[in-house]
Order: sequence, then structure tokens, then C-alpha cells
Amino acid sequence: MPEFPFYKQPEALDCGPVCLRMVAKYHGRYFSLQTLRKSSELNHEGASINGISKAAEAIGFQTLGVKLNFSRLASEATLPCIVPWKNNQFVVVWGFKKKRFSSRKNNTHTLVQIADPAQGLLTQTYEEFMAGWLSYRQEGVSQGNVLLLEPKPEFYLDKSLDSGRKVGFREAFAYLFKYKSLLVQLLFGLLVGSAFQLLLPFLAQSVVDIGINTHNMRFIYIILIAQLTLFASQNIVDFIRGWILLHISSRVNVMILSNFLSKLLRLPISFFDTKLFGDIMQRINDHERIETFLTSTSLSAMFSLLSIFIFGIVLGIYDFTIFLIFLFGTLAYVAWALVFLKNRREIDGLRFTAQARNQSAIVQLIQGVQDIKLSNSERQKRWEWEKIQAALFKINYRGLATMQYQKAGAVFINEGKNILITFLAAKAVVDGHITLGTMLTIQYILGQLNKPVEQLILFTQTWQDAQISLERLNEIHALEDEEPGSAVGLQTLPAEKSIRLKNVDFAYPGAEARLVLHGINLHIPAGKTTALVGASGSGKTTLLKLLLKFYQPTRGKIQVSHISLDQIGQEAWRDECGVVTQEGFIFSDTIARNIAVGEENYDTARLLHAVKVANIQEYLESLPSGFNTRIGMDGNGMSQGQRQRLLIARAVYKNPSFLFLDEATNSLDATNESAILNNLKQFLDKRTVIVVAHRLSTVRHADNIVVMHNGSVVEQGTHDILVSQRGYYYTLVKNQIELDS
Repeated sequence: MPEFPFYKQPEALDCGPVCLRMVAKYHGRYFSLQTLRKSSELNHEGASINGISKAAEAIGFQTLGVKLNFSRLASEATLPCIVPWKNNQFVVVWGFKKKRFSSRKNNTHTLVQIADPAQGLLTQTYEEFMAGWLSYRQEGVSQGNVLLLEPKPEFYLDKSLDSGRKVGFREAFAYLFKYKSLLVQLLFGLLVGSAFQLLLPFLAQSVVDIGINTHNMRFIYIILIAQLTLFASQNIVDFIRGWILLHISSRVNVMILSNFLSKLLRLPISFFDTKLFGDIMQRINDHERIETFLTSTSLSAMFSLLSIFIFGIVLGIYDFTIFLIFLFGTLAYVAWALVFLKNRREIDGLRFTAQARNQSAIVQLIQGVQDIKLSNSERQKRWEWEKIQAALFKINYRGLATMQYQKAGAVFINEGKNILITFLAAKAVVDGHITLGTMLTIQYILGQLNKPVEQLILFTQTWQDAQISLERLNEIHALEDEEPGSAVGLQTLPAEKSIRLKNVDFAYPGAEARLVLHGINLHIPAGKTTALVGASGSGKTTLLKLLLKFYQPTRGKIQVSHISLDQIGQEAWRDECGVVTQEGFIFSDTIARNIAVGEENYDTARLLHAVKVANIQEYLESLPSGFNTRIGMDGNGMSQGQRQRLLIARAVYKNPSFLFLDEATNSLDATNESAILNNLKQFLDKRTVIVVAHRLSTVRHADNIVVMHNGSVVEQGTHDILVSQRGYYYTLVKNQIELDS
């Protein structure tokens, strides 16, 4: 049986789509991971077995989810199939075989062949497999979930979803070719350097064969001066080449990274719900490998090829037998190095995952140090980090072992070739076939050939690293923008600023996700304040995210005046929206630039007005540098109330048409809250305001109060009307204020 096709999961949440990708490849079709991710309805918990089933049916599989015991799985299941695995993962079961020298037919002598996206192709014993398979006891027999897949005719016929284009270097080299004039200078430098190197062995030979044999010191001095001149010229050329290379590599690195960050910032906010911090940072670090390959490694490879070509011809002219020995020895050396590429690729994938986890763990340790210390969990968190280090050590140990095996074989082949050539050259001198100077020249040429061969091996390995990095970056570049260029929405909002929601349902991405909002019909009048109230989990914040276009409704429609919200451009809509959320971010910058986010030159009058409305002026005046005081990331050094007032000032400074306040005053004391609400009255006049709050003091004066429960609107009206109805709203607020009974 041929080896099962294997793909490594780029991230921990991708195991389900990657398993389906392997099964599809086994049946002869290539699909991009992004295609399968989208169909699998991946969420922040990964894919479910139902999500994988939907994705499989979307690309032409017939699927069936069943519960089987091990015997039926081994004898009746259509392979390959997908099974749930330990730690909420999935693996592909693709084969069974008996243990060697075993003729027994019981399960314990069966080996299971699985493809684990996290670890690779594994062969497990019955006990190991059963320990990982999520099985259940029913009538004394262990059973487990299995997703059976069988391709239908449309799997082979329908090519509409097929994403067969492999990752290439055309786009990557496009960055490099923008500097054609500098590349021409580098090429000229390579040619000059090669010419200098080519002259050196002939000069060395003439010293021995002419200068020494004829005792002509004057000739030796002339050759010595020529050699010094060549060495000096070669160093000058290398110096200039280094500066040109630094100039190109710096610009290429900035361009590649800038394009990646630009793409990252164009992605929808929902993308970041399912991505770990470490995964994104590791992809950013991958740019260094791509830049190294494009510049220094690729250009060094060009120089190496040129050196091998020139010195190979010279060596062949001197002694064709020695040239053939060098050629076959080099081919054996290269073949030995290529054997290890597959193992290097697997180790690289494991290292990427472990380093991503390590980076996320370190960030959590630093950012969560206060809560870690307050809960006395320093030792536990440190142990968790040490477990990651242990996993990294094992991966690095395996990588070191691979490198040492490769190096040992390479040294044996390379040095064996050099010793044999030295012996043959020495014998030729003794036999009188060549002169001593010729032998020294051959040794020099051999040294000049060995280094370029090693650089070509390094080029092959760096090429593999860059290809892996490109594949990981393409996972991001292949994603659809939040607002695709071909579907840019309206850039001007209608004059009338009311909002309507018509039969809006919403569920967060995921095949088994339940509706968070259902049947929402709501009118938010222009120039009025609408408050959303309800118990935690009732859907208030989710509704706010829909209005801010973080997500699209699952069903239904949201309109601004008579225009559908999804027809309005993201930038145009958010330009008109001021937002204060519970998770508002404070940047590591001055207070002024934290209020006037995105503006190089802020408006001082607007800034003063904003801090006055947010009641933060007294705090700023107490600071030695006032507005120019720098604060730490996420507001380190500020109290929660001060952070919240700063976020309110940011929203006021923006001077928006729509203002969204999500628990905007929940961290404020009664005095500050009262002052801010009074200051906001004039600012909110003629603006469309949506307020989410638990405190009655925040919402009681709203023009309309919308009461939500379990994702639905259950009541609407003013405070007095809702209290008089003694319904759900009355129950919510009666514990906050003394109401007439």
C-alpha cells in the first residue's frame, strides 16, 4: 500500500479541515486549506464532526456519522475515515495490519495506521489507539464516533471548489526584481569576483613552476604584488556588494512584511476570534526566512553556480579523471543532503506549533501576572510553560540529531572524495604526469569548488524553509478581505440616520453553534437614544457587534435608512461610529494620541472638549506632562475608571453620527458617572445613540429601552411605561432602585 498523503496542521484549530484535506488528496483531489476551513464553519473551538461532514459533502463526499466498536471499525469501515481524538482533535484512520510474526486474529494484535495532523503518520498498537480514540461503553463494549467518507461522482467532476494552485516564488521574487539596477551591479560584482578567483590558482602555479624552479625572485615579487592587488580588489568588490545586498534585503523585508500586515488588517474582526497570538507572531517571524532566501541565499547560490561552472571547466582541463571523481562525489553529497529534506520539513512544522504555543504562554505570563499572583498559581503557570519547553527540547533534539546524521554522512562523502583526489594528484606528480605547481593549483581549485557545493546545499535547505514559510503566509493571504476590492460599498451615508433590523438571526461561526439572536425586529430612530438592557448573555453585545459590522447576520437584514448595512463601505460606516466597549484598548503612547487615534496632528480644541465631556480634565492637569504623558499598553498606570473615561473622550473626539456605548460607565463611581452623563446630554443631542448597560442610572432617561432575553426582544418603551407594565424590565431594575409597589 502506498504511503498515505500527509499535511501538517498550521494551527491547533485546523486539525479537522486538515484531516479532510488528506482524505481528499488520497482520493485524487487537491483542496486548499482555506477552502475547507470555510466549509467546516471553523470557530474559536475548532471544527466539529458535523462541520467536517458539511465540508466533505460540499466538495462531493457522501458522509455518514456512526458509532462502531473496534472490530467493526477494522473490518467494515470504509477507509480512510476520520475519528475524534484526544484533546478535542481529529485524526484519519487509513489502514490496519497485524503485528509481525503474529497469526492471531484478536484486536490486541492489530496495528492501526493513522494520520495525525499534529504529529505525522503513526502506527499505533490497539491499546494506544483505544486510549486516544474517544470511545464510549455500551453494553460492555467500547464504541467510538467515526465519520465515514466515500467520494460521489461529482467529487471528481465538479472543479469549482478545487484550489489546486501550489505555492510558488513568482510573487516573492517580484519584490526582488523591483531593484533591477542594483541586481545588475551585484551580477557585475559576481563576475568580477569570479575573474579574480580564477586568476589566483594560475598565479600560485607560476610561483612554484617558474619562480621557485628557476630561482627567479624578481618574478616571485611580481606575482606576489599581483596577488595582493587581486586580494585587495576582491575585498573592495565584496565590500560594495555587501552594502548593495543590505540595501536590497532591508527594502525587500519591509515590503514583504508591510504587505502581510496590510492584509492582516484588511481581514474581518471575526478572523482574530479563532487565531492565537503566537500563531500570528510566528507567521510574522517567517518573513525573515523568506527575505534571507530571496536576497543573500539566492544570490550566493548564483555565485556558487558560476564558481562551480568556471572552476569545474578548469579542473576538467587539468585532469579529467579528477574532475569525474569530484563530480560523482558531489552528486553523492547532494543526494545525501536531499534525503533529509522531508524530515526537516516535518520538524519545522512541529517547531512552528511549539514556538507559537511558547510565545502565547509567555505573553499570558507577563500580561496576566497580577491575576496569577493573586490566585497563587505561579508554580502551576510556570509548570505549564516548562512543559512547552520540554516539548521544544524534544523537537530541537530531533532536529539536532537529523542535522548531525546529515553532517556525518556529508563529511564522510566529502572528505573521502578530497582524500582520493589528493592521492591521485600526488601519484601523478610522482609519476611525472603533472608538476608540483599543478598539484597545488588542483588543490586550490578543489577548495574553491567545495565551498560553493556546500552553499548550494544550504540554498536547497533555505529554499525549503522559505517554501514552508510561504505556505503558512498564503494561509493568510488566501483569506477573503473584510471588504473585497471588487465589492467596495457606498462611501456616503444617507442623510437620515435611523437603523432598522428586520427578522435578524445570528449564530457565531461553527457548525453546531446555536442562535445567539433570533427574530430581532427593531427600529432605532435617528437623533434618539436607544438603550439595550437584559441579563448577561441575553445578546446585547452581540447585537452591538452586528451593528458595527464585526459580523454579518445569519438571516435577516439591517438597514440604515433605506440602505442595507452590508452595502455601506466598512471605512465609511466606521468613520461615522464612535464606540466605547468593555474591551477598549489603550495604546502605549501619549494620552493625546490615545484620544485622537489615527491623527498625526490633533485638533486641540476638540481634544479639550472631549476631555471635558469625559470628566478627565482634572486628572490630566495633575500629570506633569499633561496630554503628552505616555501611558503603558492597555492603560498600565491608570485605574479602570480613568481608562474608561479616556475611552469616552476618544469617542467624543471622533464627533460621530452614531455612538455605541457598551457598559461605558460600569467602572465609574456615582459622582463621575453623574458628571459624565450630564456632560454627554448636549453632545448626544441629534445623534443616534445605542447604549448597552446594566445600571438603571445610565438608561432610565433613554428615549426607548429595549429589553432582551435569550436573544430576543421581549419589551420596549420608556422607563416609566416599562415599570408600569411590571414585566421583565421591572424585575431587572427593582433591586437597583426603590420602586413603588
